Amino acid sequence: MLRRMLRYDLWANGEALRSLGQASAPAKCIKWMAHILGAELLWLARIRREPATTPVWPDLDVSGCGAKLAELSGIWDGYLRDGGTLKLTEKISYTNSKGETWTSTVEDILIHLTIHSAYHRGQIASDMRSAGLEPAYTDYIHAMRQGLIE
Repeated sequence: MLRRMLRYDLWANGEALRSLGQASAPAKCIKWMAHILGAELLWLARIRREPATTPVWPDLDVSGCGAKLAELSGIWDGYLRDGGTLKLTEKISYTNSKGETWTSTVEDILIHLTIHSAYHRGQIASDMRSAGLEPAYTDYIHAMRQGLIE
């Protein structure tokens, strides 16, 4: 199920990013998209016990978000293809952006990651509508019904 959720997350992030290609997309929406990608790359670095190479709030334009999404997709594809390098119950210790030290399981991190992204995609959709633009349709059930993810 988590594999499907992660594939959905990649697809939905791609759809949201495409909607931000509209010329008048609010800057705040682009900032949230950059944050989604920065946060996912940060969590992946934590899971892989590697130093983070992208800040949690990177300063990116739409093109830069596209590059980060491509990077993220490549990393996730490898992670999912290899069955994940860690067991879901494995505990990962990390320091959050407030300087607090925590330990979480890989499963909890992956669930958080997908929910966190959905939350911010909702903010993007709301702001896009408020600006008179059509946001991406990123509902999970839509993706499943249309066969857009495995």
